[in-house]
Amino acid sequence: MLTTYEEINSLVQSALIHAGASPSQAQATAQALVIAEASGLPSHGLSRVSMYVSHLKAGRVIGNAEPVIKNQRPSAVLIDAGNGFAFPACRMAVEQAIAKARQHGIAIAAVTNSHHFGMASYHLDPVADAGMVGIACGNSPAAMPAAGGKRAIFGTNPIAAIFPRTGHPPVSVDLSLSEVARGKLMVAADKGESIPLGWALDQDGNPTTDPKKGLTGSMLPVGGTKGAMLALVVELLVTTLTGAHFGAEADTFFKPEGNQPQLGQVFIVIDPKALGGDAVYTERIEALLTAMLSDEGVRLPGQRRIQLLAAAKQTGLNVPQKVLDTIRALC
Repeated sequence: MLTTYEEINSLVQSALIHAGASPSQAQATAQALVIAEASGLPSHGLSRVSMYVSHLKAGRVIGNAEPVIKNQRPSAVLIDAGNGFAFPACRMAVEQAIAKARQHGIAIAAVTNSHHFGMASYHLDPVADAGMVGIACGNSPAAMPAAGGKRAIFGTNPIAAIFPRTGHPPVSVDLSLSEVARGKLMVAADKGESIPLGWALDQDGNPTTDPKKGLTGSMLPVGGTKGAMLALVVELLVTTLTGAHFGAEADTFFKPEGNQPQLGQVFIVIDPKALGGDAVYTERIEALLTAMLSDEGVRLPGQRRIQLLAAAKQTGLNVPQKVLDTIRALC
């Protein structure tokens, strides 16, 4: 059903507040979910609203939590999300990282005691707006085995990067380290659809086309061993530096019951001025992108997301009736 961007954003905020979120938590979280939906990523969009509401009601998320700075140095800062939603804490982390990178050339901001942080690239848009390069990563409840293993120990552990351009939208790369994001299985299960072989395994380690079995089983890493190794890198970055839970210590998101996930996220921000300078940066990125685009069929990462979001803000979102009815009922 077609609905305006403003209407669905207001509905999501109302649903979260009704379940116990503070206005600030609800505003930041609703904005992130609606933007993900409008950007063509429903697995991290409105399908998550009922999950977030259930976590609030079960105490897995503290609705009135306020993120605070736990530790910092001139170019590093650790934010404690206080077991609230990830989005206010990630917003604070990115703002801090931008300010510190502007002064010192590079900065790292990390978040601990956090929750699901949605579309990783979403958090980096302010970095590109500031004319800087950004990298983001985070962990999630265990869904993938380590290389050579069978037991899920890592999350799908997304990585994102953003590169600003002068006079053009930024280049934005966003990928989970499983063959597909786990949220795609959730969407398929909700719609009663099957999934392709190669996405997931069931509880017994067998390939499956049933998304429900995949959700109770494990995801396959992208690129096999290489994907599992990258997931290990993310897991170590966001836990050993922050004290956050490992993915295997966080209960699944897909059930209301469970512990407070206490996950971690890391953001790295780099000011091109501190290295080769803006002129060098601009010349090099445009030279590479021009070469890429000279090959017919190449599309720059992130452009479709930007176009879809712009169109949704102007003409509205086409939200599945079932999803819209669920959100309205939660209000």
